Amino acid sequence: MYSSLWRYASISEAGRIVAAVTVSSVIGDVIFNVLFGKGMTLREDVMAWAVVLIICGGGRFAIRAIYGSQLWRFKSNSDAHLPRTLIVGAGETGSLSIKRMLNGDPDMIGDPVAVVDDDPNKQNQRIHDVKVCGTCADIPTIAHDCEAEQIVVAIPSATHEERQRIYDLCMKTGLRVLTLPNVRDIPQDGVGRVALREVEISDLLSREEKSLDLNQMGYVTGKRILVTGGGGSIGSELVRQLLPAKPAQIVLFDIYENTTYELYHDIIKTAHDQGTDIQVYIGSITHLPAITKVFEKYHPQVVFHAAAHKHVPLMEHNAREAIENNVFGTLNVVRLADKFQCSHYVQISTDKAVNPTNVMGATKRMDEMIVQYYAANSKTIFTAVRFGNVLGSHGSVIPLFKRQLREGGPITITHKDITRYFMTIPEASKLVITAGALAHGGEIFVLDMGEPVKIYDLAINLITLSGLKPGKDIQIKEVGLRPGEKMYEELLMDNEQLLPTEHSEIRISTAEADKMEEIKDKLEKLQDCLDKENDTVKSVLAEVVPTYHPQFND
Repeated sequence: MYSSLWRYASISEAGRIVAAVTVSSVIGDVIFNVLFGKGMTLREDVMAWAVVLIICGGGRFAIRAIYGSQLWRFKSNSDAHLPRTLIVGAGETGSLSIKRMLNGDPDMIGDPVAVVDDDPNKQNQRIHDVKVCGTCADIPTIAHDCEAEQIVVAIPSATHEERQRIYDLCMKTGLRVLTLPNVRDIPQDGVGRVALREVEISDLLSREEKSLDLNQMGYVTGKRILVTGGGGSIGSELVRQLLPAKPAQIVLFDIYENTTYELYHDIIKTAHDQGTDIQVYIGSITHLPAITKVFEKYHPQVVFHAAAHKHVPLMEHNAREAIENNVFGTLNVVRLADKFQCSHYVQISTDKAVNPTNVMGATKRMDEMIVQYYAANSKTIFTAVRFGNVLGSHGSVIPLFKRQLREGGPITITHKDITRYFMTIPEASKLVITAGALAHGGEIFVLDMGEPVKIYDLAINLITLSGLKPGKDIQIKEVGLRPGEKMYEELLMDNEQLLPTEHSEIRISTAEADKMEEIKDKLEKLQDCLDKENDTVKSVLAEVVPTYHPQFND
């Protein structure tokens, strides 16, 4: 009993007190009987036991009550000017959030003033003396009535549809919106360190996550895998998603060592525990001796080709580098995959390859053509997977918006009506791996990107989630379309159709490769002019990819 910190006392300490008092009462009664020859009556025994229990337990739990009561800390909370907080969710996570706020946890800054929950049995009940005032539908009203300054969404186990509904209601209040992970998903030794975080745009746009079917990953289980661009946004997530299938070896190939180094140390323990060998090779896919050495040394059986230049405006001004890396770098990897008879080659493509209006899109369309040509002339299963923007990737619009928001604005958009397709990096990576399992050779798989999203709406939501007013606290400024940029992205070319697959979120484009034999001479011409001016390169590119529109820049 003397080894407990009573400010943190709980049921286990209460049980210890009851046990100690009961044992001591029995021993005391025996001693009393020996000394005086007569024991106490049952009524006297019970009364004595109760008095001692009240004295021992009451004194100790008074300490717990003093430290735990919101009433005792009312003045200090007011003096600290903690933001008045509305908690969404009266479950385990909500209870933990309130408790930590009341205990002054620096990772849970807030003064909980009200709770909402859709469970009718919890209405008008109290959690750590904070009242459940209504349902989630009442969020705007209750937030106004209790003068809340921020909202904490503490229901991470809710379904995707429920979260979307709650976030929409929260944004109507104009208050800052925070959330935290589900305590069941946190390691036991990490619960006390979980901090509130801002609700991300990805929380609003993400769809219900589906787990990978390990039965569809048989083509990578126990195999040697090469991931080019392994340190990038898509490449690194591909590696993480591949690990549960227990490949024999994963080779990370990338020209940028920093992110590759970070990935290696993130995954090395997990990989080692399951018997997957991780190798790192720093080099460029345009350097044929470097990529050849990787194939000669490791003999990969499956290749995921994610290495590419992807930034549209930069590639528009650096067409020579875009073609050298995206076209001829890809050609190097494709030829080696064919030469070393890999079982599968999966090319990461983009919706910008559809009717391309920029250099980057045109180079990625050439990649699809190369893959389809080799698919028809090789024992290797060559395939390409086409999808749109991924949230949080390097160079994407969301990190830019966040930086501009931290700097006080303005947030810059190219056009108020411009739209894009978005999906999360884990979702895209899982579907890429699944598409590889569905491939028979020559397919261009198109991922279901959902509905297109207005970039202007993204900016509005980001500002609102931060508790600021668009147009008042943070301005939104239109700067005009950048070179090669479309108003909206397309998923299909003019002559394409989509065919279903056994997976509801993956479809096959009916696009066939252009006559590769006829453009071989143009590829040679393109190679010859790589060191010349960009205008010359673009003119040849227009010949190779007829749908590329260089006049778009005018």
